[in-house]
Amino acid sequence: MSTYKAPLDDIRFVLFDVLHADAAFQRLGFTDATRDILDAVMDEGARFCESVLAPLNAVGDQAGCTLDKASGQVTTPPGFKEAYAEYAAGGWAGLSSPEAFGGQGLPHAAGVPIKEMIDAANLSWGNFPLLSHGATEALLHHGEDWQREAFLRPLVEGRWTGTMCLTEPHCGSDLGLLKTRAEPCSDGSYSITGTKIFITAGEHDFTENIVHLVLARLPDAPAGSKGISLFVVPKVRVDRKGAMREANAVRCGSLEHKMGIHGSATCVINFDAAQGYLVGQPHKGLMGMFTMMNSARLAVGLQGLGLSDRALQNALRYSRERLQMRALSGPRHPEKPADPIIVHPDVRRMLLTCKALVEGGRAMAYHSALLLDEAHDADADARAAADALLGFMTPIVKACLTEWGVECTYHALQCFGGHGYIAEHGMEQLARDARITTLYEGTTGIQALDLLGRKVIQLQGAGLKVMLGMVEAFCKEHAQDERLAPFVGPLQASAAEWQQLTTRIAKAAAGNADEIGAAAYDYLMYSGYVALAYWWARSVAAADASSHPDAFKQDKRDTATFYFARILPRALAHAAAIESGIASLPELGEA
Repeated sequence: MSTYKAPLDDIRFVLFDVLHADAAFQRLGFTDATRDILDAVMDEGARFCESVLAPLNAVGDQAGCTLDKASGQVTTPPGFKEAYAEYAAGGWAGLSSPEAFGGQGLPHAAGVPIKEMIDAANLSWGNFPLLSHGATEALLHHGEDWQREAFLRPLVEGRWTGTMCLTEPHCGSDLGLLKTRAEPCSDGSYSITGTKIFITAGEHDFTENIVHLVLARLPDAPAGSKGISLFVVPKVRVDRKGAMREANAVRCGSLEHKMGIHGSATCVINFDAAQGYLVGQPHKGLMGMFTMMNSARLAVGLQGLGLSDRALQNALRYSRERLQMRALSGPRHPEKPADPIIVHPDVRRMLLTCKALVEGGRAMAYHSALLLDEAHDADADARAAADALLGFMTPIVKACLTEWGVECTYHALQCFGGHGYIAEHGMEQLARDARITTLYEGTTGIQALDLLGRKVIQLQGAGLKVMLGMVEAFCKEHAQDERLAPFVGPLQASAAEWQQLTTRIAKAAAGNADEIGAAAYDYLMYSGYVALAYWWARSVAAADASSHPDAFKQDKRDTATFYFARILPRALAHAAAIESGIASLPELGEA
């Protein structure tokens, strides 16, 4: 069985030494988010995740969820319901939600470490409260006053959970094809009819109600994505005063049988003239849904990060204990029958790859969460820059951290050799669970198209300009620092190539729009590797300036050196693929 220990030292290093989040929170008006409060929150979050959630990870994988077809009720794995009750009682559901609706009012970036810990401890369990946050954000920004009063408080308090109902059997990423119908009723509500699939936590036994946010079409809806509206459809009917009534016509039709996340209820949900209420304006539902989706995409990126960290922890422990062969340069432990496998360069390559992607990815992800809080900045220009950079970084965080999550869990399993492939050590579960993260909330290909097609081409690279400005400012600040020279020079060169590559793609796309699709994936991964180079350079600078022990500082420097030497060069391959253009992707005949 794999184990988990919350990486509090590195989490605190990223938050307070790299990002200076505690000072940012005070500047942004989050006066309760003091260092003492944040430390206490993280300590208690670590206790809950390590002692309550982590031991249930294998239980959920083995037991899974079960559906009573007669009643449509789902039973979650043993211990899951009790863990959620403790989670709700502890106020975790509303950690970064407004105090006006019963939340703690802490910044988004303060909740990110807890999210990472939850996902590392038990990804399947973490999926149940995952979309409640997105539902809260959608209702907060797009709902009517009575909807916020009726639905937000129980969601924030954890008494209810939320879902996001987009996908239909014939309709995945192309939402313009959806068929679910919404008919107006005389009382101002709507009758919702249709089937949604792949609904995470669509049915469970945790709470007395489940709030579904559903995309559907009104009778007069125009065709395509411009005719989609958003509705709130509770499992149990709720009146305009927030009182629960009778059961709604919402039913779980089946549970999906999946490669991983067995403890997570992935449901087919049938709406049979269910009562719902319009959220936002008619035919403008995608605005509310993207509020949920962008929140969920950052959250799924954290899932990849959490799984990577847990896999690394277990692979590192095993590599220190497992004795196999001798170091090529001579025995390191002659008193033992063989050396631990960590002495072998290829094992260290795999461990350092995971370490570089985890610790650098943590800085990148946490900074994106901090950008959500920067929306509260009093300065309009600062808010605009934060919004542009967040939009640009969201697909990078989602796609890269999940792709790296698959890579890291497989590297970690490989360190175990054949023992990693069997269930005893729990590594194969981490590898199976990681695979879904590159798929739900938009596949890597969808993230790539969003990044290049919308955030770069359509929006003229507004977020990229902010990112390149940050890189330029950092390199200028440390231009004379000899200790950072091994990182500043390559970072400057990569940033310049990033800008040139973007310009070349834009010119090519002006002549043939297919050039965007041809370049999108490689551009996304290229962007991720260069962005991570920036965060590693910043991490070394932050470590050097900190009061951490010399061993900690050297550890950061060594890992950054490995990243720049062994991982950043991957960007060159992606650049070469981009340069090959659409011509290298011939259209294949039907045969």
